[in-house]
Amino acid sequence: AKMEIMDRIQEFPLAYQLTGATVLIVCSALVVYSIASKIFSKGQAPPMISCFPVIGGFLKFVKGPLPLMKEAFKAHGDVFTVPVFHKRITFLIGPEVSSHFYKATDLQLSQKEVYEFNVPTFGKGVVFDVDHTVRLEQFRFFAEALKTNRMRTYVSMMVTEAEAFFSKWGERGTLDLKEQLSDLIILTASRTLMGPEVRENLFEKVSNLFHDLDMGMQPISVIFPYLPIAAHRKRDSSRTELAQIFSKIITNRRERGVEEPDVLQAFMDARYKNGTKLTDDEVCGMLIAVLFAGQHTSSVTSTWTGMLALATKSENWPRLVAEQKKVMAKHGDKLDYDILNEMDELHFCIKEALRLHPPLIMLMRYVHESFSVTTSAGQEYHVPKGNIVATSPSFAMRLERVYKDATKYDPQRFAKPREEDKKQPFSFTGFGGGRHGCMGESFAYMQIKTIWSILIRNFDFDLAGPLPEPDYDSMVVGPKGACMVDFVRQKL
Repeated sequence: AKMEIMDRIQEFPLAYQLTGATVLIVCSALVVYSIASKIFSKGQAPPMISCFPVIGGFLKFVKGPLPLMKEAFKAHGDVFTVPVFHKRITFLIGPEVSSHFYKATDLQLSQKEVYEFNVPTFGKGVVFDVDHTVRLEQFRFFAEALKTNRMRTYVSMMVTEAEAFFSKWGERGTLDLKEQLSDLIILTASRTLMGPEVRENLFEKVSNLFHDLDMGMQPISVIFPYLPIAAHRKRDSSRTELAQIFSKIITNRRERGVEEPDVLQAFMDARYKNGTKLTDDEVCGMLIAVLFAGQHTSSVTSTWTGMLALATKSENWPRLVAEQKKVMAKHGDKLDYDILNEMDELHFCIKEALRLHPPLIMLMRYVHESFSVTTSAGQEYHVPKGNIVATSPSFAMRLERVYKDATKYDPQRFAKPREEDKKQPFSFTGFGGGRHGCMGESFAYMQIKTIWSILIRNFDFDLAGPLPEPDYDSMVVGPKGACMVDFVRQKL
């Protein structure tokens, strides 16, 4: 009988035999893994979602992480695991269970393993291509480039760029706010990050090269970052050309003894604790990383800030106008770092836009040290080494137990005495949190406040169409389609 079975198997085409063997091996490995986990686990494992073996979790995942989380959260609560092929992704949803995610060190929960797909774009020797000790020092370089004394200079650049940009609008008209603000953010980034050489002489060239890098970040890139497809080839050639451009700028600055007040200069001057400096290619990689971290997020958040405020214009716009009038009565037309920090109403609107529409659906880490987590219902689970852990700002910041009327746009929820985001740690994670909170948070707030202060002082707006839905098919979640608004030039 065994021989007959083998003979029958051999009659199948080779491809079928290999597929069957692969499925059998994977299923066997999963069974062994499951048994071993139960034997050696220090506690109860998080519940596994119900899905078809081997590929079921992956199929649910690619249909959309938010529907998957909604279904699993309803069935299992704050903590659950999704099997994706041979990997286990354990979700931690809500402030009660995400504390360790945000507070853990890189030796406990690491970013490197889950974000290595960025290496072809950022380059070798930076961020996710280095060990945690080097990465910590590079994060120090980021922090130093964005410290307060530098931020004051960047704000003056932001104001100059924004005033020049909006001066070109007519007296009235209709425009796509998302497109316009995206163009402005790129101009501001070229001035503050890359310096006058790029802004004044190489803007179009460098913008096109960065666009190629952007287009090289396809969904398939997350799994196969080196796949020889056209988008990746273009990405790689543009990355090489960018490195050459910045190497020439760096050399020219050093030969002339010129120092500029921009992020490029901060990276040129940065030194590791052992005294060594970044290579020219690594400086370029750091700049690319900063731009990728900030350009799209600032662009979509500045757009959401305006669109949501205008969608509730009768309730929220008057507060923004009154605040600008109050600030102008005190400071005149001047805008600087300290004046922008006085704008609480605008700050609340930006923060509420981020709460409802954070740019990233998920944040992930690789588990190097197992840990235990207790849910809001009091159930304790053990998350083993080797799992991937994920949390979702998009899902967690819409929990009714954290925010009242969580799906409603209500900037006043952040004002005293409500301060709903301060009732428990990690309730607001629009910029991440803990050890790996976004170092560009202050830069982003200053940039968006600059834009909307100038717009509110010089224009009146109305939506020229419906409020767009979020584009969850995009890697950075912004408004779907055009964001049309009517504008009239109207000085306060």
